[in-house]
Amino acid sequence: MAVIDDLLQDLAAESGALDALVAPLDTARWRTPTPAPGWTIAHQVAHLAWTDEVAALAARDPEEFTALVARALREAGGAGFVDAVAEEGARLEPAALLAKWRADRQALAEALAAVPSGQKLPWFGPPMGAATMATARLMETWAHGQDVFDALGVRREPTARLRHVAHLGVRTRDFAFLQRGMQAPAEEFRVELSAPDGEDGASGGLWTWGPQDAAERVTGPALDFCLLVAQRRHRDDLAVQAVGPAANAWLDIAQVFAGPSGSGRVKGRFA
Repeated sequence: MAVIDDLLQDLAAESGALDALVAPLDTARWRTPTPAPGWTIAHQVAHLAWTDEVAALAARDPEEFTALVARALREAGGAGFVDAVAEEGARLEPAALLAKWRADRQALAEALAAVPSGQKLPWFGPPMGAATMATARLMETWAHGQDVFDALGVRREPTARLRHVAHLGVRTRDFAFLQRGMQAPAEEFRVELSAPDGEDGASGGLWTWGPQDAAERVTGPALDFCLLVAQRRHRDDLAVQAVGPAANAWLDIAQVFAGPSGSGRVKGRFA
């Protein structure tokens, strides 16, 4: 099976897990505030629906995607367009919003599966191939899903799909530095993450990136690393450790998502 097929299966599973959580909610609970300031559960799902929709457009018609983003930026007065489109989607009735998200993610899967090998797709950050786009969509689905799970007070069991999020977190190291106007480290880091346990109770093993003898190192549970790079937990509330000044600096600014640096979460909120 092609890499993109595996990724699309995992993306569908990640989306399905969130879908199963929100589908039974009544209208009042869709209005539950999430840890993202000003965003309810409806805002979170609306954001995922819109980004899945425009990601599919980027795969089908890159020129129209570029024009759409330009219009959105112009009409919403700049970077606030992300909040504006989430607000617009959140006004829909929950059943209509859920149906829209389901249709948008199906359209995205079909569009990404049809992208020729090697073709780059435009996005809000650097252009990317279909496999990277699928990984990015899985990451964002997982991250915004975390906000919904937190809002409802439901504990989410980590899965092996976290490897996609962790991989993207490692790959975006330099972006995090550049985003803050800092010079990216020249040397590679060693990242060692303990994977979630398997469904049969067996140990998930160790996920690794970078040279074994690297002086700068990051270690910890994969779940904690993913929560850190997605800025869903404060660093002090996680068991992620750094060795070396550059690795330590990275953990303070890490962000796996494109766009402006976020404010993250308040220390102690999820300790």
